[in-house]
Amino acid sequence: MAEAIARHYFGKSIYVQSAGVHKGDPDPLMIEALDEIGVNAAKHKPRTIDELEEWEGLNFDLIVSLSPDAHHKALDLTRALAADVEYWPTPDPTVVEGNREQRLEAYRDVRDMLTKRILARLKSS
Repeated sequence: MAEAIARHYFGKSIYVQSAGVHKGDPDPLMIEALDEIGVNAAKHKPRTIDELEEWEGLNFDLIVSLSPDAHHKALDLTRALAADVEYWPTPDPTVVEGNREQRLEAYRDVRDMLTKRILARLKSS
């Protein structure tokens, strides 16, 4: 979600990639929540941090982690990198139970929180 939002607002003016600790599939509710604000994530292919390291070489100035597991992994990686690490604790919308609208609302909340944080952090870069 964060990668799609950053790409939407900043295009190619910044280099952005996202990765998770565990492999997953694109979440239809995530895609729908982003589509509501004009962000197209339908072609997003989730990847792991290990895959990103293998393919990209991890040449980043800033690593933002959204979960405790990702933050620990980022700190481990940056022992050998000159990159800043920021932790933005983010609720996991996949664990929300309820009807479809309640689950979608959890994704909207995360989307809106990430949008505000991304715009505030990266506009100054």
